[in-house]
Amino acid sequence: MHFRTAEPLRVHCPITYDETSMEEVFKQAAGYIALGVEASAALIIAYGAMQALYGSFRAVVEKRSQVDQRKVVWLNFGVWLLLGLEFELAADIVRTAIAPTWTDIGQLAAIGVIRTFLNFFLEKDLEKYESQKAATDEGTARSVAA
Repeated sequence: MHFRTAEPLRVHCPITYDETSMEEVFKQAAGYIALGVEASAALIIAYGAMQALYGSFRAVVEKRSQVDQRKVVWLNFGVWLLLGLEFELAADIVRTAIAPTWTDIGQLAAIGVIRTFLNFFLEKDLEKYESQKAATDEGTARSVAA
């Protein structure tokens, strides 16, 4: 009796993944993620803008103190802007996370610096206003209690 030895099983796979194509897949996925984060940032800022418009309109209709109401509207809008800027910076980081070039790194650094300064000064203004408002509220509470 003679047995034939089986030939090794060969599977033909038409799709081959090399480093370059996998990098492109990850870059494309990062691009979609960044686009989603940027869309979220736009929605956040748009919501803050609508809220600010509504607050301004309501202040005019109800004839409230213009200066105080404008500061409250500005404070609320500033918080939404800060959140939107953080989302935008996150989108930029995601976009350049996969194999960035030196140009990408330079652009991200410039964008990061600009947005960080915007965040810093906006947050500083918000903290200043909140501390002024707290001091005013405390002074009002003392005068009412006396």
